[in-house]
Amino acid sequence: MSSLGGGPRLVLLFSGKRKSGKDFVTEALQSRLGADVCAVLQLSRPLKKQYAQEHGLDFQRLLDASIYKEAFRREMILWSDEKRQADPGCFCRKAVEGFSQPVWLVSDARRMSDVQWFREAYGPVMQTVRVVASEQSRQQRGWVFTPGVDDVESECGLDNFGDFDWVIENHGDERRLQEQLENLLDFIHSRL
Repeated sequence: MSSLGGGPRLVLLFSGKRKSGKDFVTEALQSRLGADVCAVLQLSRPLKKQYAQEHGLDFQRLLDASIYKEAFRREMILWSDEKRQADPGCFCRKAVEGFSQPVWLVSDARRMSDVQWFREAYGPVMQTVRVVASEQSRQQRGWVFTPGVDDVESECGLDNFGDFDWVIENHGDERRLQEQLENLLDFIHSRL
């Protein structure tokens, strides 16, 4: 799965706490690059699809930021942890299927096993991006600490990774955020 033979030229693996702005940042980058150049991949998409199928739930409603999804989040985390114990790359492999754009933005890396899988699969074309936001900023976006969700590996697995290639600060300062996105876009363009 290297970058040779039609694979991606660049894979950016985004991580961050709930309501830090990972989706906002990846969507902003994709809108500037264009969907023909840049794909946003979600590790949670195949996870939620399989969970919905196995539990008779509404897959589309699990994809949005709804109360419906939140009602199943804790159980979904436990279920996905069991799946990953058996096969750490199971959701990563499914997430990359069918994409041909040269730039991939993986919007929701959460665990060291995610980073390891992408590093092994895509090596030198993979970089990590951490989106950080203050607790106050996250609360203004609707975040409320939830035991069993915000204190487990799915939220904390990369807290001590410490070796991110990029850190995007998303505390609510629009000008500062745009400057950081421009720097990242310059780097992306250098890889095309």
